[in-house]
Amino acid sequence: MEDPVPEQMRTAGVALLGALDEAGRARAAHPFDDAARRQLEYRPRPRPGVCLADLDRAGRKAAHRLLATGLSPAAYAQAMAVVALEEVLDRAEGWRRGRHSGDYWVAVFGDPARDDRWAWRFEGHHLSVSMTVVDDQVSSAPVFLGANPATVRHAGHPVSRPLGVEEDLARALLDAIGPAGRAAAIVADEAPADIISATRPDAPGSITPVGVPADRLGPTGRAMLDQLVAVYLDRLPPELAVREAGRLAGGPLHFAWAGPTRPGQRHYYRLQGDDLLIEYDNTSDDGNHAHTVLRRPASDFGADVLAAHHAEAHR
Repeated sequence: MEDPVPEQMRTAGVALLGALDEAGRARAAHPFDDAARRQLEYRPRPRPGVCLADLDRAGRKAAHRLLATGLSPAAYAQAMAVVALEEVLDRAEGWRRGRHSGDYWVAVFGDPARDDRWAWRFEGHHLSVSMTVVDDQVSSAPVFLGANPATVRHAGHPVSRPLGVEEDLARALLDAIGPAGRAAAIVADEAPADIISATRPDAPGSITPVGVPADRLGPTGRAMLDQLVAVYLDRLPPELAVREAGRLAGGPLHFAWAGPTRPGQRHYYRLQGDDLLIEYDNTSDDGNHAHTVLRRPASDFGADVLAAHHAEAHR
């Protein structure tokens, strides 16, 4: 069955550019080969694109509809929770930094109406989604979601916890693999300060897989590990998630944890497989500030589909 996602993205990309005035299009539209296309910036910094705060209702809706083509319904809900947390964080900081839920940017690289190579990114503080479309094939990485505060509680219960599943399933995996599995999985007593791939455009492929390999886990542990990987793949539309799961099936996979295992302590984990890097950290603000990312070190920003395109063109 034909994958509908590329055409959905193309339609949404054309609609976005059509919804912008001349000044907005000038900020949003960039050449495909612009170096800014290969950017991941989840900190509150200047970035290319048009800011949602500067758009009218039609423009903002068009930007959100483009974002929704690259995320599953559940991940889109997570993304919207991340955006809303900007206002919560601004209040917690005493309104000093002027954070705003409109401070998100959308950029289009290439012309979705005519080009066989184009890309888009929706990005701001704690949210960065990059999609590349080449010959009607979608390359879907990196996808970053963060949350500060990671958890907001009232009367002992969470009222906001956008990345709770990512933490809870990893802890359930630690429980399921038993003492020997945990001893192999826990690689450091302290967590790193941030995800190791950070904001680098090229996720370091030299990060050595450490921790416990999947083939050393029993059936329950392996099933839990597969569930945790699926949480990240399921950030993508179903058609893309199924494709990625099929690509990884039967391949090597490692799970590593750093830091204490008690809830509320600073902790980190990562999952590595064939051209797969998943990282999670909750290491700032006393373990209440989370970062998560889904990357493909050899294929981020469309490197895989671009390589296939060039090979076909020069065959």
